[in-house]
Amino acid sequence: MSACLDAITRRFGDGGPSGEGAEDNDLIRRVLSRKTVRRYSDRMPAEELLDLLVACALSTSAKSDFQQVSILRVRDQEKRSAIGKLFPARPWIGIAPVFLVFRGDARRLQRIGEMRGKPVENGTLEGFFNASIDAALAMQTMILCAESAGLGVCPISVIRNEVDNVAAILGLPDLVFPVTGLCLGYPQGEGHVSLRLPRSVTTHSDRYDDAALDAGIDDYDHRRHALHAIPKEQQRANAEFGAADFYGWSEDKARQAAKAEGAAFPPYLRAHGFRFD
Repeated sequence: MSACLDAITRRFGDGGPSGEGAEDNDLIRRVLSRKTVRRYSDRMPAEELLDLLVACALSTSAKSDFQQVSILRVRDQEKRSAIGKLFPARPWIGIAPVFLVFRGDARRLQRIGEMRGKPVENGTLEGFFNASIDAALAMQTMILCAESAGLGVCPISVIRNEVDNVAAILGLPDLVFPVTGLCLGYPQGEGHVSLRLPRSVTTHSDRYDDAALDAGIDDYDHRRHALHAIPKEQQRANAEFGAADFYGWSEDKARQAAKAEGAAFPPYLRAHGFRFD
């Protein structure tokens, strides 16, 4: 029996491949079992550990070795509080022991072009895309390394919804933009493993095929609801869409996506050096 079977079952519960026969691997089991953490103890991670985690994050893969990520640790309590007040439903932003912002940094490469007398214009779609991916890869690498050291994390993508205010608080220049925040600290409590979509929906062979999407999502909705149902008082936009008798994951996400988030992000980017050619 696969050493990862229990972790795979908790993560997917879809009856898919179990990894049976694969050699046991501690990192793989940790990744399969990882949890988002929003409650932290008062214990502050050691500065030496945080330095190592930053080094790990910056050791991740980078598009063409351009290395278009920068990491900002928000130490100033007034700045932390100012950002936290923008998102009152997420108090962990202001109280987590450590709060970092991973930024796509298209500015650095353009400045290097100026330094070397080369015509680098990095406010293109390619420049934005590459910098965004570099930042996301760096954050995910830090997450995995932090969790291996006993820390818990919570990514904060919602900061893009208030990008003008966040950028002003953090003093971000043109061509540098927040991709996500990251709360980090020692967990207080266990949390739970979030059930993921069935792999029959998200994994394809040789060509894209979503013929099984309806059945797969319906099955997933009911299995997830049985594990951790969304309370009726947390249904979104009932005034617009009405209360649902059965409110599964797909209903929740369809309602969330129908009320577009991050409307301020595209105009902010265009006003700060990106033209997306």
